[in-house]
Amino acid sequence: MSTFDDREHAFEAKFAHDAEMQFKAEARRNKLAGLWAAELLGKSGQDAADYAITVVQADFEEAGSEDVVRKLAADLGDKSSADAIRAKLADLMIVAKTQLMNDV
Repeated sequence: MSTFDDREHAFEAKFAHDAEMQFKAEARRNKLAGLWAAELLGKSGQDAADYAITVVQADFEEAGSEDVVRKLAADLGDKSSADAIRAKLADLMIVAKTQLMNDV
């Protein structure tokens, strides 16, 4: 195998790894957002965990995180605005990535 082939394989492997880590970070962020929203809704324990799962599942509707924003905004009503939810998602992405890095 040539050096070029080795480099190509390494770049492909890195791309696949980065994509997997991004997916895991987004799923973790959505779970954390679901737990945050559940607390605002007065849910706790298993009810909060079950609600967080529905937030994670909402992200599979379309690319990007607007599907999650719409779900949370609809569920939270006047407890939070769409802009506040987007800001919370940005903050939680940092937390999710940190948690993933510490899990490794």
